[in-house]
Amino acid sequence: MNSKRSDYDNDSVPIFHTAVMLSSIQRRREIIRLTESNDWVGVKSLAKQFAVSTATIRNDLNALGAKGLVVRSRGGAIASTPLTRELSVRQKYNTNLTTKRQLGQAVADLIGNDVRSVIVDSGTTTEEVVMCLAGRPGLQVMTNGLNIAWALSAIDEIEVMVTGGNLRRKSLSFYGPQAEESLLFLHFDLLILGADGIHPEVGVTTHFGPEANLNRLMRDVARKIILVADSSKIGRLCPHVICGLADVDSLVTDSGLSRDLCQTLTDQGIDLHVVDRMS
Repeated sequence: MNSKRSDYDNDSVPIFHTAVMLSSIQRRREIIRLTESNDWVGVKSLAKQFAVSTATIRNDLNALGAKGLVVRSRGGAIASTPLTRELSVRQKYNTNLTTKRQLGQAVADLIGNDVRSVIVDSGTTTEEVVMCLAGRPGLQVMTNGLNIAWALSAIDEIEVMVTGGNLRRKSLSFYGPQAEESLLFLHFDLLILGADGIHPEVGVTTHFGPEANLNRLMRDVARKIILVADSSKIGRLCPHVICGLADVDSLVTDSGLSRDLCQTLTDQGIDLHVVDRMS
């Protein structure tokens, strides 16, 4: 294929002016290549590059996404890799488990005695946080995670609330209108937020759009936010944005984080807590 590279377009994705019309198979193969060489590719820029309609590009991305060859995101797609594909709760549970337990204790240690109400995001790392909350009488905890509610049920001194809603079995998380409505007229001292990806420029991201919607509402009803994630999540980009890093008060992660990323995050004003990872 003869091509000539030009300047970046408005979507900040490099444009290659294609001299000949590609078949759908060729075009989709090229789209996969572009997602692998860029953090993100946009529908509009791809349509311009391949001289086809945005509807055609959306069909291409949907077809590639259905086959697991790219990961669809709002307005475009990102590369499909082991980091961007979502694992089930069972698959996630034993991944970096020792580190997650360290992070859980570190977050629990940050929760002051003045905190009386906490809303906890679903996830396996946030589950480790609530396991460290025993011995906190009078604490009220609400969650959208079925596994987290189950873990909290064994701690008699904590009052447990669940958002309810539609259950997403893959993540054991509740979502949807009922879950969102459950947050109306509530306020919490603290949100403990997990993430599938944390990107210095994009912010806190996740795989599932409806859960991102619920997470944004959680952010709105909490006075303070502690973001917790192991270092493998930092630098990773997932399709759905929960919030920008400016919304986060503290980030708890482990020492697998590079010095450059540490500096980038602290430069953004984040209170960074780094736990020494056990070998």
